[in-house]
Amino acid sequence: MWRSRLLYPLALLIFGLGIYAVLERGAGLQAPQTPPLHTHAPPSELPQTAGTKAPSPSIGSWFESFQHPLPLLLLQMIVIVLAARACGAFAQRIGQTAVIGEILAGILLGPSLMGALVPGFFHFLFPESALKPLQLLSQIGICLFMFVVGMEFDVGKLKGQARTAVFVSQMSILFPYLLGVVSALYLFSAFGAPNTTFVAFALFLGISMSITAFPVLARILEERRLTKTPLGSTALACAAIDDATAWTVLGMVVAIVKAGQIIQAAFTIGLVAVFVAFMLFWIKPRMSKWIGTTALADSASAKGLMAGVVIFLLASALTTEVIGIHALFGAFLAGVVMPPHGEFRDAMKIRLEHFSSVFLLPLFFAFVGLRTQIGALNEPGAWWVCVGLIAVATVGKLGGAMITARLTGVDWIDSFALGALMNTRGLMELVALNIGYDLGILSGTVFTMLVIMALVTTGLTAPLLSLSGYLRNRKERKALAAHPI
Repeated sequence: MWRSRLLYPLALLIFGLGIYAVLERGAGLQAPQTPPLHTHAPPSELPQTAGTKAPSPSIGSWFESFQHPLPLLLLQMIVIVLAARACGAFAQRIGQTAVIGEILAGILLGPSLMGALVPGFFHFLFPESALKPLQLLSQIGICLFMFVVGMEFDVGKLKGQARTAVFVSQMSILFPYLLGVVSALYLFSAFGAPNTTFVAFALFLGISMSITAFPVLARILEERRLTKTPLGSTALACAAIDDATAWTVLGMVVAIVKAGQIIQAAFTIGLVAVFVAFMLFWIKPRMSKWIGTTALADSASAKGLMAGVVIFLLASALTTEVIGIHALFGAFLAGVVMPPHGEFRDAMKIRLEHFSSVFLLPLFFAFVGLRTQIGALNEPGAWWVCVGLIAVATVGKLGGAMITARLTGVDWIDSFALGALMNTRGLMELVALNIGYDLGILSGTVFTMLVIMALVTTGLTAPLLSLSGYLRNRKERKALAAHPI
């Protein structure tokens, strides 16, 4: 315990000075005035050449209906949901989580595969005019998803967790964050988005290295029946603290980037702090009384309650959007302040999570896929940079969590398993990357690299956990052979 008390402030000082030194050194770097050679314009900005022109409406009168927004949007939804379900089922058959397959489905529907193989159909299905409705629907899906994540985030349980969880979670943010900021020194001049600053680029790259996908991690533990084990409990606590810290940092970075000036950013952060305090200390204690424990007993009450919760969710998301940070922060916070009793949360999860995960989240994955252009990495040098980012992210997250856990007394095998779990990024990483892309901080090339990094690091979790289980069984067999009963 005394070691943790000493190491934590010392590590904060060291990593903080390191990040500050890198930011100071890179402050004078200039972003390229034109998009880098490896950066391709988003699909919405690509001109339609003769070879990729959408089919002519003269094919038949039935085709003319797809020139209207609603029929085309319905067709997009059918194709996206079918692809997501098929790829998700395939991912589960090979031992991965369904979200890996769903993310991959979004990429396959984008210019990286469908746009290259059948460009005519691709431009017919995803024309420029149809991207905005798809984006808005996907954002609604993300807000519903973050609300459910917030409901799963139990603040009360964190108070009773061991210091190991706090120390490991903070080090698994600080170490990869420092590595991400250092990496920005070498990437900004070649791959930075036009008109952005080094500070914004470096801070966002650090965030992309630091995030852990708490929902994906929880589902992996549940599938492997590790939730109630010491490893599972510690991993859940670490991921929850990690997410809370990472999203706080992300909110501050977004506020700084949007405000443009330190004074305006400080004002925005102050408003966010007031809103968070209001939600946690005034709304949350009264929420159980307002909702009641029997409100879901009959159909009429359930409908009224559902309407009230959705309105509250949207109002909270609207507040944070107007303040100057993303709407998903408000949606997450609305979930956090929901009543803690399990019956209500379970009922709300059934009503919201199934709809958002099956119907709306695949739209988000498809929109990410439309922005992800594997062809942008058309030179060996770009692919080596991508491999380097994957290595840096893995060393920072897995290595940082593993070494820190070992310093707190956890054995090497469990430390390795904990690091592998913390290296899971999944959907949460994609949410952060899209914020950076929308703000003009990440270029198309870096966005693609980081999407690939999120896929690879999340996909590594299952095999690395299997490896740790094999090592654990092998160790137990050796111990049993050395000391037979």
